[in-house]
Amino acid sequence: MLHFDCDYMEGAHPEVMRRLQSTNLEQTPGYGCDPYTAHARELIRQACDAPQAEVHFLVGGTQTNATVIDGLLRRHEGVLAAESGHINVHEAGAIEAAGHKVLTLPSHDGKIRACDVERYLEEFYRDETWPHMVAPGMLYLSHPTEFGTLYSLDEMEALHAVCRRHSIPLYLDGARLVYALAAESNTLSLHDVARLYDVFYIGGTKTGALFGEAVVITRPELLPHFFTLVKQHGALLAKGRLLGLQFETLFTDRLYLRIARQAVTTALKLKAALLAKGYRLFIDSPTNQQFFVLPNSEIDRLSRFATFELWGPRGETESVVRFVTSWATEESHIDALIGHL
Repeated sequence: MLHFDCDYMEGAHPEVMRRLQSTNLEQTPGYGCDPYTAHARELIRQACDAPQAEVHFLVGGTQTNATVIDGLLRRHEGVLAAESGHINVHEAGAIEAAGHKVLTLPSHDGKIRACDVERYLEEFYRDETWPHMVAPGMLYLSHPTEFGTLYSLDEMEALHAVCRRHSIPLYLDGARLVYALAAESNTLSLHDVARLYDVFYIGGTKTGALFGEAVVITRPELLPHFFTLVKQHGALLAKGRLLGLQFETLFTDRLYLRIARQAVTTALKLKAALLAKGYRLFIDSPTNQQFFVLPNSEIDRLSRFATFELWGPRGETESVVRFVTSWATEESHIDALIGHL
């Protein structure tokens, strides 16, 4: 059986596992106070060209989003996000559980437009009853989006400018950020991300680590007691060395980017084969997530050979499906699936 359900079905990249095993019996301080974590922080600052940034390692993506958003917002504020945004549709209300409303904006192929953010903020404060409502306190984006699409540098610059004009923080969910960086059509560098975002994270769970995410805070004054907040949210790993060592490995010799290219390359090969067979794109993604509309009969037939996700409810005659590749997907896996098309 071939598997294309998501990009975290495997354990970890072999080099990460080798480093974990070779250091297994070492004794180091906990909670990220070890030399491996310190070096990982420095490698990430160098990659981002952000020497002033604080770097923290958290256990997972949902905990990261909930912790950062709760830290950036005041009690009466909510977070602006695309109606299709991950925190709105696929995190089981984790943001609301922390006491903050997700304030949705129109989704354009998964993306938010700067003009929509501007309009929301201006109209909110033109309403004389705004003190009775949840105030928009920050903007949440993801790159890639929930549909695998990418923001251009110009789009990011425009969104950054709106947030600056209205004095709200800009936060990037980077669970699949390295797959965006590896895409041929991507126009953003890690340096651009660090320059434009007040806080962002670099995903490890989906990109070669056993687990874990690296939060980069480029404006530390916005989150002055973040370590304590991480612990309150259950996102702090006592054996912090395990997180630091994994990110130290991924950011040595740009391993994170090299393995991400493997995922994107194999995804685009599958995309080309599906298009050649006459299947219809649901959305045009240049990253490791590919969305197609397939007849239900074909979905049922392919399900005998491979696993993949229905993207939403099953339709009467056809449905949207998602195929996801990862750093561990080999070309032979794609060839085997193509053989069943």
